[in-house]
Amino acid sequence: MNPRRLTPSMSLILAFEASGRHLSFTRAANELALTQSAVSRQVQALEAQIETSLFKRDGRRIELTAVGARYLYELSAALGRIRSATLQTISFRSQDETLHLAVLPTFASKWLLPRISDFYTRHPEIVVHIHSRIIPEHVANTDVEMNAVICVGKEPWPGFVSHKLLAEKLVVVASPTLMQDCKDIAPADLTAKHLLLNVVSRPHAWSDWLEQNGLNHTSLREGPSFEITAHLIQAVVAGIGVGLVPQILVQDEVRSGALVTLFEPIDIGRSYFLAYANRYQHLPSLVKFSEWLRGLPFPDA
Repeated sequence: MNPRRLTPSMSLILAFEASGRHLSFTRAANELALTQSAVSRQVQALEAQIETSLFKRDGRRIELTAVGARYLYELSAALGRIRSATLQTISFRSQDETLHLAVLPTFASKWLLPRISDFYTRHPEIVVHIHSRIIPEHVANTDVEMNAVICVGKEPWPGFVSHKLLAEKLVVVASPTLMQDCKDIAPADLTAKHLLLNVVSRPHAWSDWLEQNGLNHTSLREGPSFEITAHLIQAVVAGIGVGLVPQILVQDEVRSGALVTLFEPIDIGRSYFLAYANRYQHLPSLVKFSEWLRGLPFPDA
């Protein structure tokens, strides 16, 4: 069969699709900014090309044939994909020099923002809009308007490209004032004597730590919970209790002496990732940002 017969022109397809959707050549003509007779002729030309009757005609009334209804169903889905692809292309054109990035709040303020000036030095033409988000375990549930996210979790995420940045290690931290008389404190003493501060998004962090240290949960002295890790870190610096936080987020406080680390860090099997939906993988601003971010010296990456 001649391939040309199987690929009618877009004008013929649009005339048929609009007529079938409205069941009216007149309403289809109004939508397509054509005359009613022009739409009718285009539909007739399509029927002649594929040698199939798509409509039953009764005066000015039209009704889809069974074959026409099936053809309309298939074409509507295909046109939807074409329109979506075109919209994304238009969007990409306008986003060549912008990037919308969702980032965990504390990671953004403690790690990304102090380094991003280097990205702007290398790519002054690109603007990165940073949006603080408490990102869910499955990144598909993140704000769909975001081009990419920096998140913590476990792969795989179907439909997403992901790049591991570093393994997440949690470390127990405390104010040196709180620990001045407890230099050789044991895990059991820590949980019995001090409030254990929590982040709402990590409800089981202390339970995992207790298990790894062979302790039961009865020794747990639960302290207040915080929405954002940065607030928990501030509470630990103030001596309210002890925290179990990602090691990468307290490097400055440990270096300055505002916090001390207790015991060895633990690996809970999660990692930091840059992740984005497949449809964004060729976005120029994202390609450049991804190359820059993955080129940074992450520990244990």
